[in-house]
Amino acid sequence: VQKKITPWRLGIQEQEPELQLVPPQRAARLGKLHGALLVVASLIDKPTNLGLCRTCEIFGASALVLDSLRHVNDKNFQSLSVSAELWLPLLEPMELTEFLQVKKSEGYCIVGVEQTANSHSLQEYQFPEKTLLLLNEREGIPANLLQMLDVCVEIPQQGIIRSLNVHVSAALLIWEYTR
Repeated sequence: VQKKITPWRLGIQEQEPELQLVPPQRAARLGKLHGALLVVASLIDKPTNLGLCRTCEIFGASALVLDSLRHVNDKNFQSLSVSAELWLPLLEPMELTEFLQVKKSEGYCIVGVEQTANSHSLQEYQFPEKTLLLLNEREGIPANLLQMLDVCVEIPQQGIIRSLNVHVSAALLIWEYTR
């Protein structure tokens, strides 16, 4: 039987005071933060893609960042997350650019999943301990946020289709981070 509940040394409000966070009663149920991986899905709004909450919880991400905590109430989200949102801190920054700047100043390496001329192959990339993974659906990461990335990582492909679904890409990078 898995045991997921371990008290935090610091409350979530003390760890991320600049954010609008989960309600205190929900935060009290959350387990200890495992790693220093922040997964930023603020650019993703499809509940089916936000099912990556489950992947984040399973592999011990420290938090999943969403554009709105309203997604947690969506039945599709709940079906795919299989209660992961109860065990994983979910953050809702007021402004994404500012959040990324704060995390960069805290020593996080901002990694984007993008195919660019300077992208690093996932199979060769070594993730720093403090990694912030930025993801987007269909169009990729917007130009104003691409400038903030420390590195772009791409997943080697052999097929003709140019990209994987965002939650699949996220799962591959999260797995590589934990190895």
